[in-house]
Amino acid sequence: MTAPAPPTRAKTTQQRRWQESLRAWVYIAPAGLIMLFITLLPQGYQIWMAFTDFRVQNLRFNILSPATWQDYAPPWIWFDNFVRIITSDMPIENYYFGRLLLFNVVWTISNVAFHVTLGVIIAMVLNGKYVLGRRFYRALYVIPWAMPPLIAAVTWHNMYDYRFGAVNLLLAQFNQVLGTSLPTDIRWMLEGTPPIGGLLQFLPLAYYCTLVANIWLGWPFMSVVATGALQAIPSEMYEAAEVDGASPWQRFWKITLPLIRPAMVPAIMLGSIWTFNQFNVIYFISQGGPLGRTEILVTQAYKLVLNHRLYGMAAAFSIVVFLILLVFTLVNNRVTQATEAYDVA
Repeated sequence: MTAPAPPTRAKTTQQRRWQESLRAWVYIAPAGLIMLFITLLPQGYQIWMAFTDFRVQNLRFNILSPATWQDYAPPWIWFDNFVRIITSDMPIENYYFGRLLLFNVVWTISNVAFHVTLGVIIAMVLNGKYVLGRRFYRALYVIPWAMPPLIAAVTWHNMYDYRFGAVNLLLAQFNQVLGTSLPTDIRWMLEGTPPIGGLLQFLPLAYYCTLVANIWLGWPFMSVVATGALQAIPSEMYEAAEVDGASPWQRFWKITLPLIRPAMVPAIMLGSIWTFNQFNVIYFISQGGPLGRTEILVTQAYKLVLNHRLYGMAAAFSIVVFLILLVFTLVNNRVTQATEAYDVA
């Protein structure tokens, strides 16, 4: 009787791979189960709600009630919620989807433009060799980013109070010290347009108030990313460019900008998504006013639940927001190649 043949090298390698895969699945199984219950199941339930006319009467308040699921089940309406959202057939005053989406895009672009510009400029200034106290300043400018957005938004809202807010009180101090005649009772969140004419008249005064607050909150993140990217650039490259007679502007466009791009482009994408869904700043500072002119998509979806109890329509609204951001991310990723390796991009 012959002895069994020893296992081949291929079978041994395959068994090792199965063992490593099994070990990896065992490690991630607890996190996967938690994600299943706290993320995937609620998202699946939300998708189901979006295709139904789920209202407050469909909530089952008394779990001990003998009523069956059919007594609480909402009617299935398919894509009706999505059609009503897009066509502005909503039970909300001053609601128009096109204007809401346009303002959301303007809000995102204007904020991110300031975030990136200020972040890169300040990072470059503090990256200089002879800047005194730059470690202190770097720690200081992280405070707005590290502060909870809710606390920051409520603080800014109080600053814009037309009677006791810090902004109007500061204007009063300017009048007293400098002898100016600046208005000291500006209703920042209620005025329709800013007192300055020109192109600024197209957006309400509340937009510029929330813009200032969100710029203060957002630029430190871009500055932190830019600082890390700048410190990775070898100083010899700048020295060689300076010897060759390159101006500071040329050194910025030919060295700094290309080498910080791999870090800044993903940060810009992430910042755009955050700003597009910046609920705290809009809701807690302007509440979407005046007359809904500073509403963004996510605050409007929240008010569908808070004020109207239209849970199915709010669920559909959140899916619309997700699809818009998905298209934006895919297009932006294709154009900028943000997820490509540096040597490939």
